[in-house]
Amino acid sequence: MSEQETPTGAGAAATGPSFTVEKLYVKDVSFEAPGTPQVFNEAGQPQLQMNLNQRVQRLNENAFEVVLGVTLTCTIAEKTAYLAEVQQAGVFGLAGFDDASLDAMLGTHCPNALYPYARQVVSDLITAGGFPPFVLQPINFEALYAEGLRQRAAQVQPGSGLADADTIGTA
Repeated sequence: MSEQETPTGAGAAATGPSFTVEKLYVKDVSFEAPGTPQVFNEAGQPQLQMNLNQRVQRLNENAFEVVLGVTLTCTIAEKTAYLAEVQQAGVFGLAGFDDASLDAMLGTHCPNALYPYARQVVSDLITAGGFPPFVLQPINFEALYAEGLRQRAAQVQPGSGLADADTIGTA
């Protein structure tokens, strides 16, 4: 009979930081094609503008709602062909993280989990609107987060982390 020893620190790993995806959902969606059907006959190169935004709301001590907003505007000959807006959201469980790590998780891992879903909804909206398929390119949320940190450091506002939102409701 052999004895098996529990590795030192195994219990500590079970109580270490944890990240869970509790729920993913579309919070809001909008598609407008104000110039149809005339815009289908417009000549010219389509111009696309994409805007991203992110909101974080603390639901309780270890639960956060993260909303990734994607707005895509297409213009042809200075006329709006379409406007697609998606707010893809998720409830994430984050426990055992220090403030800096929690902020980084909310600013990188959560939007990385949401983006593929938002990308698919935007693509489906554009195709359903009668326009050629459009696939949003991958986004480096780590680089965007790093730029956000640089901007926050320049402003030097204490408590400006993503996790410092007010607690509302329960998850």
